[in-house]
Amino acid sequence: MLELILLRHAEALPASPGDDDRERRLSGHGEQEARAAGSWLARHGARPQRVLCSPAERTRATAQLAMEALDHAPELAYAEEIYDATPGELLALLDEHESVATVMVVGHNPGIERLVALLVEGRSDEFRGMPPAGLAVLHLNGALEPGNARLDAFWSP
Repeated sequence: MLELILLRHAEALPASPGDDDRERRLSGHGEQEARAAGSWLARHGARPQRVLCSPAERTRATAQLAMEALDHAPELAYAEEIYDATPGELLALLDEHESVATVMVVGHNPGIERLVALLVEGRSDEFRGMPPAGLAVLHLNGALEPGNARLDAFWSP
């Protein structure tokens, strides 16, 4: 893997009492954020070869809306382990896709923001925040290991 694109889900509606958190839908504003993320990716020539997505409703919708902006977007691959993942769990998942040049992960905080910090800073407790629909584009300097990536772009709506 040479490039890793990390996308946090867009703004979601709050859960109603008794509802499953995984079923939260995007708000109208969140749908606009997801489309804006896709537009940013398209304008910057992003070409993910594989998109790994949490199966939660808000991440699925974010990924689908963002991918609409890309020509030849890959099919989404849902990975249960992305929901509520630690940076270590995300690294383990990414290790399974190391032969793919550009991988995109659509997930949740705090896992996504902590993964950025771990790969760039070498420590996952140094995260600075990843707003809804925030994007981080990382280039790896060799192996997928802590402190072995460069943050090339950060965008938020």
